[in-house]
Amino acid sequence: MTETLSTAAPKAPVSTGLYIGGRERQAAATLEVPDPGKPGTVVGHAAAASPADVDDAIAAAKEAFPAWSALSAQERAEHMRAAIEGIAEARDEDAAILSQENGKIRMEAWVDSLVFEIRWNLAVALADEVDTGKVLDPAPGIPVTTTVKYQPLGVVTVIVPFNWPIAILGASLPHALIAGNTAIVKPPPSTPLATTRVVQRVAEKLPPGVLNVVTGKDADMSALITSPDVAKVCFTGSVAGGKRIMEMAAKSLTRVTLELGGNDAAVMLEDAIVDDTHLDRLYAAIFDTTGQICMNAKRVYVHRSRLDEVVAGLSARLEKAVLGYGLDEGTTMGPLNSSAQKAFVAEIIEEAKSSGADVREFGTLPTDPELAGGNFLRPAIVVDPDPSLRVVTQEQFGPVIPVIPFDTEDEAIRAANDTWAGLCGSVWTADPDAANRVGGQLVCGYVWVNDHGATRLDLRAPFGGMKQSGFGREQGIEGVRAFQDTRSIAHLDPDALAAG
Repeated sequence: MTETLSTAAPKAPVSTGLYIGGRERQAAATLEVPDPGKPGTVVGHAAAASPADVDDAIAAAKEAFPAWSALSAQERAEHMRAAIEGIAEARDEDAAILSQENGKIRMEAWVDSLVFEIRWNLAVALADEVDTGKVLDPAPGIPVTTTVKYQPLGVVTVIVPFNWPIAILGASLPHALIAGNTAIVKPPPSTPLATTRVVQRVAEKLPPGVLNVVTGKDADMSALITSPDVAKVCFTGSVAGGKRIMEMAAKSLTRVTLELGGNDAAVMLEDAIVDDTHLDRLYAAIFDTTGQICMNAKRVYVHRSRLDEVVAGLSARLEKAVLGYGLDEGTTMGPLNSSAQKAFVAEIIEEAKSSGADVREFGTLPTDPELAGGNFLRPAIVVDPDPSLRVVTQEQFGPVIPVIPFDTEDEAIRAANDTWAGLCGSVWTADPDAANRVGGQLVCGYVWVNDHGATRLDLRAPFGGMKQSGFGREQGIEGVRAFQDTRSIAHLDPDALAAG
């Protein structure tokens, strides 16, 4: 994978338009996309859709729906296979653009697009299951034979966040399409460029209107949620954002799937294997994408007898971290995506220091004058903090991790579950029975054993949260069903009717 990764940067600035009803169009206004690592540098411009543009996208998707939904799942799969062909040809350039607009290192941006392709193909592979229903035979007092089939919902809106926008899109968009829906994709306003490029290349190979892309200011795009012609919204983002989406969707009773923030607990039992392999996994689970992944480990609970060992292992890795520009060779940790997030993470680190917690910071901020003022932040470990501190109770979404000792298994489970969130969790132990016992008590939607994070997510399995981490599931046949409803057709059975 690394051998195919180009080190060339794209020609700047990049420009993207809207894609509606099978045609690219420009808008009267544009979004300026800044580089979070280089203050004053503009990565490119994305079209800023007007409310009228949004209405056109909804109308185009609505017009395309009857013909697309009338196809069998196998026929839709053939269209989708053809649409994804050649998607990797521009992956190096897409990755460079995403790295510039997002801030993360180039390799992560490259994998972002790769995961989209993998998820697309996995969804297409489900075609034989999509239309499969069931038959309910007559039963005592029920003199009918009932066929239960699945049907698509209509026009769906898919809204993705800045951190892994292309990969996250792959968890829902292809499932919506293979289910028979038409779609409108709304990329994030802070990182719209690479996502728009990828989606448009796919949309161009599908029937007009089946897949549309609109970028712009959130205030001008509310119809993507409130329009009575939108059947469902799939949103990935913050808890606050999810609550706003749900409130807006309630006005038209539009269905929602919400994949929201997390405060994932990694629970390391007394017999946890703490060697280089496992420490590398834990480190990546915490600090990939500068800590800006919803399913990253956000709290590490360690049996007290292993605390020093785990802290030393993470510290040794942080001492080797290279903070820098995402496109620069050798950089292992880029800037945060926004200055507001940098300020928040810096604030909760200072709060931990003021409380008397053992805060250990690592790395050196970039010295290149071009990067001065960028959203860079030294990563930190907070050892044995007061559990009421925000570094423990809130989603940091940045390069800081609390490492908290426990004495008993029950204590660890209670602490892990004592949170508003319920996205993911992990158990680290040499005992599979202990892993199942503890993992089965974690109140979250996905649990890893001896690993944690996006790099080990089974892309075939249903994924989603509990509590305020959202509801609904993406991926797998469950992800397809989330974009379908059932239709039951009952025929009176003469024999059963006569017998009754």
